[in-house]
Amino acid sequence: MIMKLIRNGLGEAIVIANTVFKPKSIQRTTSEQTAVDIECQNLTLYQFHRCPFCVKVRRELTRLQLPIPLKNSNENGDYRKELVNGGGKPQVPCLRIEEDNKVTWLYESKEIIAYLQQRFSTQD
Repeated sequence: MIMKLIRNGLGEAIVIANTVFKPKSIQRTTSEQTAVDIECQNLTLYQFHRCPFCVKVRRELTRLQLPIPLKNSNENGDYRKELVNGGGKPQVPCLRIEEDNKVTWLYESKEIIAYLQQRFSTQD
């Protein structure tokens, strides 16, 4: 019980810090952003609001201006079932990637961020 309170308190502190210190978003032309928006329609991030690793991935979504739908599998049992049935485990963050009629479930914040950077970063 006490560990859960500590974990929730630390998680909320991380969320608040993330709100205060938002990353700077990259800039794209309108047509470039429209193309990115379309590509993001095949992506979904399963996450928990207070999870530090999920916050890390959401910060990258903000930085890269990616409108990827978020599914909080901690608060919604249907989302949790989707995650377990599709990806095989309830671990978050998990990025669901649908390409060429194939679905891939990508776990681990570092791998998710690397994938998003490789796919959506612009050249400076």
